[in-house]
Amino acid sequence: MVIKNVNLEIVCGVTSKVPDTAYAEVAFAGKSNVGKSSLINALMNRKALARTSAQPGKTQTINFYNINDAMYLVDLPGYGYAKASEEVKAKWGKMIENYLHTSKQLKAVFLLIDIRHDPSANDRMMYEWMVYQGFAPIIIATKLDKIKRSQIQKNVKAIREGLNVQPGTMIIPFSAETKQGRDEIWELIDSFVLPQEDAPSVENAEEK
Repeated sequence: MVIKNVNLEIVCGVTSKVPDTAYAEVAFAGKSNVGKSSLINALMNRKALARTSAQPGKTQTINFYNINDAMYLVDLPGYGYAKASEEVKAKWGKMIENYLHTSKQLKAVFLLIDIRHDPSANDRMMYEWMVYQGFAPIIIATKLDKIKRSQIQKNVKAIREGLNVQPGTMIIPFSAETKQGRDEIWELIDSFVLPQEDAPSVENAEEK
């Protein structure tokens, strides 16, 4: 998809109702500081649309980014931030659960895992819950530039085994620095989103 227009259109807080949107949605989940904002900025070719922070736990809302008036990238709150209170963590978990359970336009879920580390208990819980809800999460192994090329295969295997992923699950190594994996992720997003759309404004944006 050629990105012509992108803007943060909807922000949902803890008490907000999940909106009924007009366009297909793809959602991104991951623990705090896994590189979710950096990934979203890289996908949208913007430097600071999704705010990145050295302080984990910053994304405390569900953010809907409208792309080309054709689809939404949905940024879910980071989970598992150790310094957050149990009450706050429970609220973030409830927000994610509520969105995944009630969104009518959700076409695909991407789960981000730091390629340098084995999946955490929170990662496993999130993956299992998504599968239980009927999704087939696509795994994005972030921070690819932080490891040696020779380690990639071993670390991807560790993620696959650590999450006990369903057969056929895709794991895409990604680097926000080099943009490796970006085109592959967009091809997948297009395959979920574009076939559903038939508005003229979308057809104009379907160039690869």
